[in-house]
Amino acid sequence: MNMLKNALKSAVRGEVWVPGEPDFDTVRRPWNLAVEQPVAAVVEADDADDVAALVRYARSAGLGVATQPNGHGATGRTDGTILLRTRRLDTLRVDPVTRRAWVGAGVSSGRVQAAAAPHGLTGLPGSSPVVSLTGVALGGGLSWFGRVHGWVADSVTAYEIVDAGGHQRRVTAETDPDLFWALRGAGGDFAVVTALKLALHPAPRLYGGRTLWTVEHAPAVLAAYRQITATAPDALTTWLDLLHFPGAEPMVAVDATYLGEQDEARDLLAPLDRLPRPLADSRRMMSVAELGSITAEPTAPSPGLSRAELLTDLEAVEALLADPIAPLLSVQIRHLGGAFTRPSDSPHGPLTEPYLLYLFGIPGEPTTTGAVTAKQRALASALPVTGRKPFTFLNPDETVADAFSPNVVQRLRGIKRRHDPGNVFRANFPMAG
Repeated sequence: MNMLKNALKSAVRGEVWVPGEPDFDTVRRPWNLAVEQPVAAVVEADDADDVAALVRYARSAGLGVATQPNGHGATGRTDGTILLRTRRLDTLRVDPVTRRAWVGAGVSSGRVQAAAAPHGLTGLPGSSPVVSLTGVALGGGLSWFGRVHGWVADSVTAYEIVDAGGHQRRVTAETDPDLFWALRGAGGDFAVVTALKLALHPAPRLYGGRTLWTVEHAPAVLAAYRQITATAPDALTTWLDLLHFPGAEPMVAVDATYLGEQDEARDLLAPLDRLPRPLADSRRMMSVAELGSITAEPTAPSPGLSRAELLTDLEAVEALLADPIAPLLSVQIRHLGGAFTRPSDSPHGPLTEPYLLYLFGIPGEPTTTGAVTAKQRALASALPVTGRKPFTFLNPDETVADAFSPNVVQRLRGIKRRHDPGNVFRANFPMAG
């Protein structure tokens, strides 16, 4: 392995780790600690030039490159690869006049929000501020404001990439429409994206927060949620959460954001105010830089087992309330619709299902892990699911065929063969079939 380290140190300026070194097992771990990630080496690139040099070396050495800022979507399909960390690709430039941002591959969604907020602008953030904006966009991306603006990838206007030959270039809809289309939601199997150009959107006023009740009120909360989502304008997004954290009593919550004034939001959410007094209510006017506080997801790596499904309606969701959700920690229903249903130049295309179901638990001993996956399977089978899943919500047991239609998969595999015939790039969900 010293030979590999010496060769990599000669090729790149960034930091290099190989098996046997004290920190290797730490730096190779993905965000999801339940995923085992075997790699030949880890490289933290200094910049895009370093990425290009690494790709050229990997190609000549017969190794693959698996790119991760931190590994939120890791699947462990990394044998024979060099793990590329992009945290140092941290350029972030916001132009409030053109409403555009250049975002490096290592920049988190929360940093984009913090930079855009002073200008009354927003990117398209999801529930967690610590995921990389590039990683979210490469998977399509579901955002708090997707009902107004569609997929996160719909707002990407250009990509800076390193191709399989180790060349740096810019990709747009005009320069390479096929590759541009593939990068708008089918992952990192076609190139290393070192930066992207993102259209920002006006967000002069934002109201949001979480309202939380004991689980005995879940049927009434579900009824109110149905009522709200049936007539919600696109500016209003609501998520229903069943929660059961270790050492705590089961609870039910509604998370909400509204791009507008507080009085308008309170009128739209009035069915919640007719429910019994909640345990907590954090709804208020807020900055778009504070969105991560709504769900308060963990900001440090941890193990997890997830399953996502798209729902055709809410007609049978009472099945979620029939029994405790344990051993799951959370069951979430997200309201989609709005701009998600409109045309999209992306592999997913329009997202016509009106709701997303997300089931999450923590693995442990084999019996615990089996109980978590069995509960996920049972709940999903009791609901009106379509079988299709958003790409960024795929779990390690799933493939691109679970996200895209056969025709789309065929087109993506053709683009992969043209742009990376040697299979240098090894994404979490590979296209090669």
